[in-house]
Amino acid sequence: MALPQNMAGSHSPGFEIPQCDSCSRPAVLEQAYSGRILCNEHMAKSVRKKIAKELRQQLVLPKDRDTTIFVAISGGKDSAVLLDSIVDLIGARPDVRIVAGTVDEGIEGYRPPSLTCAQELCDRLGVEFITVSYPELSFKEMDEVASRIPGLLESNPSAPRLPCSYCGVFRRQGINHLADRIGADIIALGHNLDDMAQTVLMNMTNGDLDRTLRLAPHTTTVVEGMAPRIVPLRWIPEQEVHLYALHRDLPLHHEECPHAQGALRWRHREMVAQMEADSPGTRHGLLRMADNIKALRNRSPDDAPTLAPPTPCPKCGAMTSGSQCKACDFRALLND
Repeated sequence: MALPQNMAGSHSPGFEIPQCDSCSRPAVLEQAYSGRILCNEHMAKSVRKKIAKELRQQLVLPKDRDTTIFVAISGGKDSAVLLDSIVDLIGARPDVRIVAGTVDEGIEGYRPPSLTCAQELCDRLGVEFITVSYPELSFKEMDEVASRIPGLLESNPSAPRLPCSYCGVFRRQGINHLADRIGADIIALGHNLDDMAQTVLMNMTNGDLDRTLRLAPHTTTVVEGMAPRIVPLRWIPEQEVHLYALHRDLPLHHEECPHAQGALRWRHREMVAQMEADSPGTRHGLLRMADNIKALRNRSPDDAPTLAPPTPCPKCGAMTSGSQCKACDFRALLND
C-alpha cells in the first residue's frame, strides 16, 4: 500500500515512519505482495525495471527495417507512464518512430481536459500527437449514446444497458483507425496489473476462453491484418503506476469517466481489490494463470482450442471474428 503523503514528513507522537529497505530514506510504498518497503527513488527504480523487462520481451524490433509504434494515450496516469517509459527506454533509437494518439469519445467535461493533458505530455516528450473523434468514425458521441439508452431499451430490451458496452467497441475501432493512419507496426496500450487481473476474472466468470487466449501481448500470436498489441505495464499495480507518474511529474487528468459507474468492470474491480487485500499476490496469480493457458495452447497446438482467424467486416472492413463487427452492429442499432 502507499503510505499517506502527509505522513512523509510527519513526526507525530506514536507514529514512526518506515524506512526504505534499500536505503535510509522514508518509505512511500509497502508492497504487500512482495514484502518490500520502498522510498520514492527505489519505487521508481523498481517500476522502471519491470517496464523495461516487459518491453524487451514483448517488443521484438526487426533489424532490417524501421518500426512505428502507436501509443494509445488518454491523459490519465497509465498511458502517461506508458508513453514516458517508451520514450525514455527506446525513444533515442533511430529505427523507432513513436506516435501517440487519443480517441475523443465526446464526453463533455471529461475528455476536453484530458486531451489537454495528453497534448502537454506529447509536447514535453517531443512526440507527434494525433486524435480522432467518434463522429469522424461515423459513431454517435457518448453523451448522446448515454442519453438514448433508455429509449433504445424500450424498443429493444436486448440492447446493451450500459454506455461502456458501446464505448469500448467504438474506442477499439478508433485506436485501430489511428494506428492504420500512421502505418503502425505495433500498438502500445497502458493496461496495468489491476486492469489485466480484472479482465482475466471477467473472462473466467463468463467462461470465455477465447478472450483469454486473445489477451495482449500479441508478440507470439500476431493476427494478419492487425497490428499486434503490447502492454508493458501489465505487471505494475495501479497504485505504483500512480506513484511513478507523480514521481516523474507527468501531466495527468485524474477524473473518472462520468458514464463508467455501474459498469461490469467496476464490480470486478472491487472484487479483485478485496481479494488482493485478503490475499496479496492474487492479481499476479490471475495474470499468471492467463499466461499459462496461452502457453499451454502454444505448446500443444494440435490438441489446444483454436481461434477462427478474423475476417474483414463486410460493412466497414475492420477485422472481426463474427459475420459483422460489433461496431457496425451498435452503429446500426443507434441509427435505427
